[in-house]
Amino acid sequence: TSQQCDDNNNDIALFTSSRHLKVHPLATFFHLFFRVSAIITYLFCDWFSRSFIACFVTILLLLSFDFWSVKNVTGRLLVGLRWWNQIDEDGKSHWVFEAKKSSPKNRATSTEAEAQIFWLGLIVCPLIWTVFLFSTLFSLKLKWLALVIAGLSLQAANLYGYIRCKLGGSKNIARVASTYLGQQLFQRVRHKAYTIRKKTG
Repeated sequence: TSQQCDDNNNDIALFTSSRHLKVHPLATFFHLFFRVSAIITYLFCDWFSRSFIACFVTILLLLSFDFWSVKNVTGRLLVGLRWWNQIDEDGKSHWVFEAKKSSPKNRATSTEAEAQIFWLGLIVCPLIWTVFLFSTLFSLKLKWLALVIAGLSLQAANLYGYIRCKLGGSKNIARVASTYLGQQLFQRVRHKAYTIRKKTG
């Protein structure tokens, strides 16, 4: 499977230019609605229904709606990012990570508050499902394990995809990682040299 990043901002179907700031209250609402509803339903489903099947299906539907809406709608509107998978003519699968380039003509497609809400919801909810995973294992509620894994997988997939878009694809991620490791190595060498000089001095 090959991976690529497409930063072409000429895709009019994906991004529309505007000189004015756009506000997306509906997209912001649904960005949080499905994922928060899935978490609340998981926590309090025994209060609503004694049927495990009904709770399971309801939560799974909420997670599926959340995955689709975040992947295809809210990411594009709130932060100007999009990712998807496509099959080429040779039958090979390609992951495409697309980010809108900022320009004077379309400097902002959403408010800063909307972007913060987007990333907050994208990061916090997978952490909550991770807590659910460990609590399910420790409490031996194994009947919920498949659902918790599904929830964690769907939300982690969106988080990974948008981080790839934000960093600019695999090449930029490798560059960021190598830069970080280089900085850490340089700091350690400098600290060690300072320590040795201090002892000898």
